[in-house]
Amino acid sequence: MDEQAVSIQWFPGHMAKTRRLMKESLRLVDIVVELIDARIPNSSRNPEIDKLVGRLPRIVVLNKSDMADEQINRQWVEYFKGQGVFSLAADCRSGRGLKGFLPLVQQALKGELEKRRARGMDGKPIRMMIVGIPNVGKSSFINRMAKSKRAQVADRPGVTRGKQWVKIDGNIDLLDMPGVLWPKFEDQQVAEHLAFCGAIKDDILDIEELACQLIKILVAQYPQMLKERFGIAGFEQEGPYEVLQMLGRKRGMLLAGGEVNTERMAITLLDEFRGGKLGRISLEKPEDITHGE
Repeated sequence: MDEQAVSIQWFPGHMAKTRRLMKESLRLVDIVVELIDARIPNSSRNPEIDKLVGRLPRIVVLNKSDMADEQINRQWVEYFKGQGVFSLAADCRSGRGLKGFLPLVQQALKGELEKRRARGMDGKPIRMMIVGIPNVGKSSFINRMAKSKRAQVADRPGVTRGKQWVKIDGNIDLLDMPGVLWPKFEDQQVAEHLAFCGAIKDDILDIEELACQLIKILVAQYPQMLKERFGIAGFEQEGPYEVLQMLGRKRGMLLAGGEVNTERMAITLLDEFRGGKLGRISLEKPEDITHGE
């Protein structure tokens, strides 16, 4: 088994279309709400969005924060604060953390809202564009804010394909955009982290190699979670593929002749990571971001 980093390149045509659509729609909104994955805040921030949004006010929502290390979530909120960016950690499926969202909007748009009041335009809706990579939880966020199931939700990338407006309480309109990645992953670790979290479709990946890369991280940083979740021991000195075999054997995933079905175990491991079943895991910390990125 090749344990080198998985080489990932993926930019479907509909994502190029989404980028154009986003650029055209920015003139319609007052603020951009960028959802990122709290487990991989750096990798799940699309640098294309920085270029497109420019100086328009922005709020960053660290979604899926219930699956990430709580202490590291706080570090990221402080990091964004230091960058002059409004942010909050939330779980959009349950709504945890979202009570602070609308007050944050008021802060971010303070100057604009004061101008409206001075002109007697209090009734004008606040229009927000919701952006983020595939499978980051934009639809869950919109449904939670709208208090109804307005946007389609699925635990896979590529569900939202066209823009749609959703009205919520407080005279606010949300513009939901399809998830968009960027043309080229120059940093393969970024691509790998996105693949771990389900932002890239599994059918273009070598799933066993991807699981082995995740195992390397878990063994190095979260060995106790592997012990507790799978009931294995003595794996610290083993290679990732050998650990994958240990996990499959422990789960009884055996083929004829007693060989471990490593593909099935790889799929299971990634599914359990993505579902938060392994525990609260953060793959990135603010300190990992090098100066000059």
